[in-house]
Amino acid sequence: MDSNITNRLKQKFDSLDQDLETHLEGLFYSKPITYWDYIQTDALLNLQVQRTTLPDEMVFIMYHQINELIFKMILSETNQIAQNESINALIFLDKIQRITRYFEMLTTSFSIMKEGMDVEQYSNFRTTLTPASGFQSAQYRKIEFASTELVNLIDKRFRDDFDSNTTYEKAFEHLYWQAAGKDYKTGKKTYTLTIFEQKYKDEFIRFAKFHETRNLWSVFKTLPQADQDNKSLVEAMRLYDYTVNIKWVMVHYEAANHYLNIGGHTTEATGGSEWVKYMHPKYQKRIFFPNLWTEQELENWGKVVS
Repeated sequence: MDSNITNRLKQKFDSLDQDLETHLEGLFYSKPITYWDYIQTDALLNLQVQRTTLPDEMVFIMYHQINELIFKMILSETNQIAQNESINALIFLDKIQRITRYFEMLTTSFSIMKEGMDVEQYSNFRTTLTPASGFQSAQYRKIEFASTELVNLIDKRFRDDFDSNTTYEKAFEHLYWQAAGKDYKTGKKTYTLTIFEQKYKDEFIRFAKFHETRNLWSVFKTLPQADQDNKSLVEAMRLYDYTVNIKWVMVHYEAANHYLNIGGHTTEATGGSEWVKYMHPKYQKRIFFPNLWTEQELENWGKVVS
């Protein structure tokens, strides 16, 4: 064995207060790694549990599981920015471009959902999904918290009443996705929203507090002015914003329209949301980096999708 490698191994295990020879001895009894063990293929392929006998339900389940895996990849990237105390423009640009590629993959693959399921089968198995709803993706909510300041996630109808001094509890009650399960006139929440909050609300507030100054938008604004003016970085930020808050949202909207708006009759979403106004970007105008867009672009947000 190369003595340099041996010395480096000894230094590593000494730093952990571990005996190198004991660990090397353990190699006699370990088995070689295989693809299926490393990827946990058997476990992964047994996570799909249908509620019906309709085969296209499997497409629906697997595609959403793939989404959640990609969301986890995205959160890994945002976390690396949030945890980096010496972030610079090059690292920031690399991470933003990675995240955008993940969302581009999600966006371009959504035809699997829109074109890949029989409409009749979907109409039948979706009734077994009530009251579950796509807005209950906790990872996606975290991606939003990790991307921008909380005020930019407030329901557009109430956004002007909020600023950086607003309490997290008050802000949480007015986040845009609350509209998917809340009557703001009465304050009554649907069962779908209620159980979602019971499981995740405290975790969300802790996550949002941590990212108050560590979200992508806030971190970007701490970079030197020359970096904030860097055209490549600004364009990368704008592309991410557009990809997530227009392209990604619109492929969802178009898929929902394909299955839920048949013959001029708009079907209620499984979670009971008014999905047309909840999903379409021109209503909520969810924008992560508002200062990077012109007034005209902000005004026309989501109205024209190229």
